[in-house]
Amino acid sequence: MNLEFTDEALVALGRQALSIEIDGLRAQLPRLGPEFARACRICLSCRGRIVVTGMGKSGHVAGKIAATLASTGTPAFFMHPGEASHGDVGMITRDDAVLVLSNSGETDEILTIVPVIVRLGVPLIAFTGNSNSAIARVATVHLDIGVPAEACPLNLTPTASTTAALAVGDALAVALLKARGFTEDDFARSHPSGSLGRRLLLHVQDVMRTGADIPTVLAGTPLAAGLIEVTRKGLGMTAIVDDAGRVLGVFTDGDLRRALDAGLDLHTTRMEQVMTRHAKTVRASTLAAEAVHLMETHRITALVVVDAEQRIVGALNVHDLLRAGVV
Repeated sequence: MNLEFTDEALVALGRQALSIEIDGLRAQLPRLGPEFARACRICLSCRGRIVVTGMGKSGHVAGKIAATLASTGTPAFFMHPGEASHGDVGMITRDDAVLVLSNSGETDEILTIVPVIVRLGVPLIAFTGNSNSAIARVATVHLDIGVPAEACPLNLTPTASTTAALAVGDALAVALLKARGFTEDDFARSHPSGSLGRRLLLHVQDVMRTGADIPTVLAGTPLAAGLIEVTRKGLGMTAIVDDAGRVLGVFTDGDLRRALDAGLDLHTTRMEQVMTRHAKTVRASTLAAEAVHLMETHRITALVVVDAEQRIVGALNVHDLLRAGVV
């Protein structure tokens, strides 16, 4: 370890590396032309999957590109080229397309399986930094992703070149995403466990309390009994309903404070006298995220869920939404 390097020198080295990588990315812009469009067309017309492969550092980038494609509407998976020559090449079908990453364009493990790909008649898209390489020459479409220099001071360690490959892979995925009309809903279906998936896929009916867990009392119920219902159900509120189950109003902690301030008798006061009329309600089919927005807008912590006839079918509070990961 060289202790002569000052903090300023280390920061300068980091900035120099970033500057070199930025130059490598800028070099890609003018190269995205007809060949890039051809690569997009191959992927769009592919009836199978995009099989992405690469060795070493390029392999790590290839895995990320495959994952990005798969999550944005283009079925794809990573195939290790070393394992491919020992049987995994059987993963490739005639309906697939292959995307190869190799900065040199001469990677032995990939060249070993290229004849199999050619015999299958599968389109081969190649990302290389050498237009005259063996892989570039055999490819259906070749994208030159060469960079002026690596960020490594020895100009050996794949740095700027892998960044460029990753960025062009992202460009391909984004172009395909837009061309397919991929939407937020589509993205959510690919990420059901993510926050966006929960926001776009989870509905009120998925998190609301139903049946005996719904806090309800009739309009003529004494306030004391209404308080017991609020406490028993643990939602911090109760709905007041008529004999048909239609919601007439709600009673919350705020209504209790107002009743106590007014000195109302807990045993002679009826719930209809202290409830909040015209309460905010939602339908079971409402997105849970919309319920959150409604709560935030009106500064409330619980909601009653009703059907088309205003009959109560459920209830939920902010804690239910928190547990579901929507908030």
